[in-house]
Amino acid sequence: MPGDAPLLSAIASPRRQEILRLLWNGERTAGAIHEALPDVTFGAISLQLRALREAGLVEVRTERRNRHYRACKEALGVVRPLLEQMWDDSLWRLKLEAELEASRRGPRPGRKRRTQAGPRR
Repeated sequence: MPGDAPLLSAIASPRRQEILRLLWNGERTAGAIHEALPDVTFGAISLQLRALREAGLVEVRTERRNRHYRACKEALGVVRPLLEQMWDDSLWRLKLEAELEASRRGPRPGRKRRTQAGPRR
């Protein structure tokens, strides 16, 4: 189990789990991942992809100016069936949404500030 520490550390982040899920059934560019996760900056997507790549969980293929990322399912070993089962579970999806919302930084999209109106005279 000590050799699994980098793997477990890499998939501990809800954001990295979501990126890995997006890459599970095919490759995507960083731009396509950013479109799927609009509340995350492109720079943050890039950092998360780097962490997944360094852990050996994502492969990258360069085509002209684009990098195409795909999941390395074999690298997950015994964790793979657990992740697949988790992603199929709708309750897990709700949990992930709550965790992603809680970890979100910056202003919430679509919310307007309420102004403090003084008493009308």
